[in-house]
Amino acid sequence: MTDKIVIKNIKKSFSSGSESKAVIDGINLTIGDGEFVAIVGPSGCGKSTLMKMIAGFLQPDEGSIAVDGVERKGPNANGILISQHGSVFPWLTVQQNLMFGLNDEHIDKAAVADHYADLVGLKGFEQHYPRELSGGMLKRAEIARALAVKPEILYMDEPFSALDALMSLRIRTELLRILEEERHTVILITHDVEEAVHLANRVVVLSNRPATIQTIFDVPFAHPRKLSDPALQQLRDDILRELGIDC
Repeated sequence: MTDKIVIKNIKKSFSSGSESKAVIDGINLTIGDGEFVAIVGPSGCGKSTLMKMIAGFLQPDEGSIAVDGVERKGPNANGILISQHGSVFPWLTVQQNLMFGLNDEHIDKAAVADHYADLVGLKGFEQHYPRELSGGMLKRAEIARALAVKPEILYMDEPFSALDALMSLRIRTELLRILEEERHTVILITHDVEEAVHLANRVVVLSNRPATIQTIFDVPFAHPRKLSDPALQQLRDDILRELGIDC
């Protein structure tokens, strides 16, 4: 597996008045091309700040981030962010939302949009507006919109946090099915350790703020994974223990 993202000793602080608070304190991490990495850690430890730096929305105070060997200086079209807040436009239909980021004049935008709607299980809902969809369907539309522009990297910041447990499991299973068909490098920020071991190839555990990498767990299980598998449950418990939660 070739390196896709190389993070070298990045640090980040934020100022409030005359006080400076360190958020990220020297993180080194390499993410392979096509790898799925989940990042977990205590609330407020700097997970989203780390994601924003990797995606190019924030610059580190020290250190460097390179994508495909090129130092990251800002966001670009090779990555798409899917957040917990949602990003579909309420005044556009599902099809129009999926067509929005398609800039290639030589493709049939409607056909591409309909293909990705079908891929996430929204066939028949292409002409519906977001207000006419359930929460789970909205999340599917958001994922389809991200995938339609064929990003190399998916940045996912707690994308399933607003869903109930059953719908979250369904959407995660759907995402894994899609990733079998379309290869992407994925970075997931989550508070849900079970979600992390269900999806990721590796789980990175951050310390309390200022965040460093406390440990990295490999998830050596092929997909599809059964959450009831004792080995997977043991791994989940090991990660929770690393986070200070004794199961």
